[in-house]
Amino acid sequence: MFGNIGWGEFMVLLVAALVILGPERLPGAVSWVTKSLRQVREYASGASQQLKDELGPEFEDLRKPLSDLNQLRGMTPRAVITKHLLDGDDSILTGNFDKPSPVSFDKSGTKAVSADPSTPAPPQNKPLANGERPPIDLDAT
Repeated sequence: MFGNIGWGEFMVLLVAALVILGPERLPGAVSWVTKSLRQVREYASGASQQLKDELGPEFEDLRKPLSDLNQLRGMTPRAVITKHLLDGDDSILTGNFDKPSPVSFDKSGTKAVSADPSTPAPPQNKPLANGERPPIDLDAT
């Protein structure tokens, strides 16, 4: 219930309650608040139990759409892409690949340098001479 309140805010509330109520009425106020919270919890659990008893197995049919809605509420764009397009494999988004890429690029991003000595580096981008034909990439065609 107090998940969003940090220690600093809690101490400020405690000091404010001490100043407003005074040291003689503070213990009674704390006990009244705890009794009230306990009673509200009992009412809520009693109401849900009564609803379960009256609806029986149909109660689970009502809970299914609500759980689906809660699941959709927690979806972020990244989670949707990972789940539906990548079948749960987020290694493309996080950059955690099983095998490192054999080609790396320098700081400017243009010059390719082979990261693995056994893999030849791709040809450098240089202007073609007159009458020279550009190389054909059979994988791309």
